[in-house]
Amino acid sequence: MKDRAQVVIIGGGVGGCSLAYHLSELGWTDVVLLEKGELTSGSTWHAAGLCAQFNASRNITRLLMYSLELYRSLEAKTGQAVDFHEVGSIRLASNTDRLDEYRWACSRAAGVGLEAQLLSSAAIAERWPMINTDGVIGGLWMPTDGYVDPSSIAMAMAAGAKAKGIEINRQTRVTALQEKPDGGWVIETDKGSIECEVLVNAAGMWAPRIGRMAGVDLPITPLEHHMIVTSAIPALKELPAELPVIRDPDWSFYVRQEVDGLIVGPFEKKAKSWATDGVPWDFEGKLLEPDLDRIQDVLLKAGERIEVVANAGIARIVNGPDGYTPDGRCLMGWTPGFRSFFQLSGFSIFGIVSGGGAGRFAAEWIVDGQPSVDMWELDIRRFGPWASERSYHEERSLDVYGHEYSIAFPHEERPAGRPQKKDALHDRLVERGAVMGFKFGWERPLWFAPPGVEREDHSLTFRTPDWVSHVAAECRTVRERVGVLDQSSFAKYEVSGPGARVFLERLCANRLSDVIGKIVITQMLTERGGIECDLTVVRTGENSYYLVGAAATQVHDFEWIVRHLPGDASVSVENLTESRGVLSIAGPRSRELLAAVTSDDVANDAFPWMTARTIDIAGISVFAMRISYLGELGWELHHAIEHLVDIYEVLVAAGEPLGLIDFGYRALDSMRMEKAYRLWGGDISADFTPWEAGMDMFVKLDKQEFIGRDALVHQKEEGITRSLACVTVDCGDAIPLGNEAIRTLDEEVVGYVSAAERGHVVGEVIALAYVPVALATSGTTLEIDILGEWRTATVVDAPLFDPQNERLKA
Repeated sequence: MKDRAQVVIIGGGVGGCSLAYHLSELGWTDVVLLEKGELTSGSTWHAAGLCAQFNASRNITRLLMYSLELYRSLEAKTGQAVDFHEVGSIRLASNTDRLDEYRWACSRAAGVGLEAQLLSSAAIAERWPMINTDGVIGGLWMPTDGYVDPSSIAMAMAAGAKAKGIEINRQTRVTALQEKPDGGWVIETDKGSIECEVLVNAAGMWAPRIGRMAGVDLPITPLEHHMIVTSAIPALKELPAELPVIRDPDWSFYVRQEVDGLIVGPFEKKAKSWATDGVPWDFEGKLLEPDLDRIQDVLLKAGERIEVVANAGIARIVNGPDGYTPDGRCLMGWTPGFRSFFQLSGFSIFGIVSGGGAGRFAAEWIVDGQPSVDMWELDIRRFGPWASERSYHEERSLDVYGHEYSIAFPHEERPAGRPQKKDALHDRLVERGAVMGFKFGWERPLWFAPPGVEREDHSLTFRTPDWVSHVAAECRTVRERVGVLDQSSFAKYEVSGPGARVFLERLCANRLSDVIGKIVITQMLTERGGIECDLTVVRTGENSYYLVGAAATQVHDFEWIVRHLPGDASVSVENLTESRGVLSIAGPRSRELLAAVTSDDVANDAFPWMTARTIDIAGISVFAMRISYLGELGWELHHAIEHLVDIYEVLVAAGEPLGLIDFGYRALDSMRMEKAYRLWGGDISADFTPWEAGMDMFVKLDKQEFIGRDALVHQKEEGITRSLACVTVDCGDAIPLGNEAIRTLDEEVVGYVSAAERGHVVGEVIALAYVPVALATSGTTLEIDILGEWRTATVVDAPLFDPQNERLKA
């Protein structure tokens, strides 16, 4: 083993081998992979190798599609057989909600160029002649799905990497990690030490143990998963072609052919964790004792659905552990708090199909500074420290496993692992009817149930949920009078120091104000001009700035800022999220409300739109920002978190004669769509530049150099090809849910929906959609596939509500 490398990868499973292969493809060959046992001896070797592309996320689907594209070509590229079986897959449906889920999947698939279609029960029986279709009303067919031999895939990628000069060391266990002052690493192993510039944790089930060597707690829980391999089934030999992979989600199992037998994989509701204190180092190429009692109910159902399973003998029982995260998605990206520690772990049961694409995008992230497709949904920064509490991630992981095949209803809020973070106002809001949701660990009000209405989301559907009427009432009341919303979950930071102005000007695409108390909305961009962060910035002093961002991006945005700090200590960054509460008031009577609780002048001339200053409310110092994400006259009231309840009670008392109501985030989302305000992570992300997202007003190309400026200048000169358009949709009992395909009237798919909501006040269903620039002009008629029906969508000038911003500026 050499003693120095540019990159060291810990772990020789499919993820680590894929990363090594893709780094070599990008020209980085000064790479060493360390594997404590043999390649694939962790979770990879005992995986079923299923390659499915069914996913609610547009970008994760693109990752999966790339994996299959790679697996088809890998043998030709490396000379090593991979045994890829493109047999297609079928998912059964036994109820109409499941069919709605599949209709939505077909629309999403069309938006990324993936083939998918609904099948009748008769058509399913034709493709799978041994199946009992009793109770089956249809299914989803994805012809490019299949399965692969997991070890062969990993070995082929390892061979490809090695052929280009990457060093792979087997039987080499990491024993200690030490970060160097320059951000590099010293890795101690049982075969000696090695230094590197970039360290990657791709250790699978052992990733938490590797993380702890560096002081990092990763939210990964090993869970047991069984597979039953049947003895030979004579009827399979008589078939003209290999059977597709089949899944019965309602009975929670999958089946695929294994030569002349079948593999049955159950997902039992009562999952079981294992080795939560750390997987033993010597657990290599091993399995756990079978626990047939725990899975027998699912196996009996499989036998009912497929009679040959019930009659076949059992040739082998596999009970192998896999590492699960709280949302079932892997951990990828730079580790918060470190300069050069990259994570690529937590793939769970679907690591094989994810491995190819994850390795590619991780390699791009390391080499180019960002992946070519935004990986926010896999980004380790989507979790905060709360997620690393074992009581949380274990409970959530068990819940994810047990509901692997449950219908993924929109708006569903699962209770597992909650609550994590409740502010002091939580119980008071629940008393007032709040139905709570979960965002980045916070409990937040989604909507408020009137007296006599059950306080929960008891309507799970892809169509019109029964809480819509209550959200509509909140919207109308806020637009007519005034409402208050607890937004303490906002991410809040202070950037200060003699170099703060120069530092932030380099990060921000918009120009910061020279005036203390002036609010600026800005994006922070990648070198390619993509939108990395979306923040509100207020200058609070000669050398200090207050930054506000979304709750979900607290760690993401903080880390982006910190990673760009100068090395001269001229700038400091403090995360104030937990110490500052925020109450937002909005609506035409919000000035009356604020005037009733403060002696400070809040008249329009004294306190204009997009300014901020400190006022007094009931003897409490409050930093009031005149800004509103729902497009109304309104203020965000920022204050020490210990005063949250006191200020709320003062507002409620003063607001009663004004018709003040509590409102929730679902009403906020409806009202922000009426203003066509963009939401980071959906409408805007690193995949899109401000030009494409229609956010030109927040970019100042004539200011000093800022990250991404050159890319924006180039794109402005070349012209954009796509644009985020606002459309109204002629809907029935369902609206777009996100990522649906959009086509022209001559049936050419040209784009997709990024977000949609009912605009309760303007009386329209509103969607934001990425389409070719030529189609993004007002009056253009398009069609959106909503649960299998192509519905008319018309491009409109945005916003539909208060287009002149008269209410905001009133």
